Amino acid sequence: MNRLLIIGPPGAGKGTQAARIADKLNIPAISTGDIFRKNIKEETPLGKEAKSYIDAGNLVPDSVTNNMVRARLAEEDARDGFLLDGYPRNTAQVAELDEILKELGQEIDQVLLLIADNDELVERLLGRAAEQGRTDDTEEVIRHRLKVYEEQTAPLLSVYRERALIQEVDGLGEIDDVTTRILEALKK
Repeated sequence: MNRLLIIGPPGAGKGTQAARIADKLNIPAISTGDIFRKNIKEETPLGKEAKSYIDAGNLVPDSVTNNMVRARLAEEDARDGFLLDGYPRNTAQVAELDEILKELGQEIDQVLLLIADNDELVERLLGRAAEQGRTDDTEEVIRHRLKVYEEQTAPLLSVYRERALIQEVDGLGEIDDVTTRILEALKK
């Protein structure tokens, strides 16, 4: 089965690669970031709440995120596999994901960890901000998001290392090259 996570710092290319890999494996790419942005654009109550956290460079509270992921993983198209992008972000969410999957009779097969240099990520995200006009991508907020990632997200990697699920992949370079490296890692 292909029940995958893709993890890495903001700007490492998770969204781009998740869509490409999910397409090649014929599984849904499930991105909490995309779901939040859709709700923000539509100005739903969840979107307004999420926007206040995201604009400050903080993460949306676990309770909101957990319920959203639980509902999404229960959908028919995710039954035979999925690629989660942006979740879990901390060890509490790892425990919640374990519980969600246990209820579904499933477990994670592999964790793709995209590796990238922080300064390169800042440049990449500033470029994206200019192209897309994203309010959450100022240099100050980007550096804060990288710090939040290191403090809150990186510790969950030890959990997946203990389970021998992590495949590290260099996230820098041409998009096609990164995709090729990920597909090779999944064969291991």
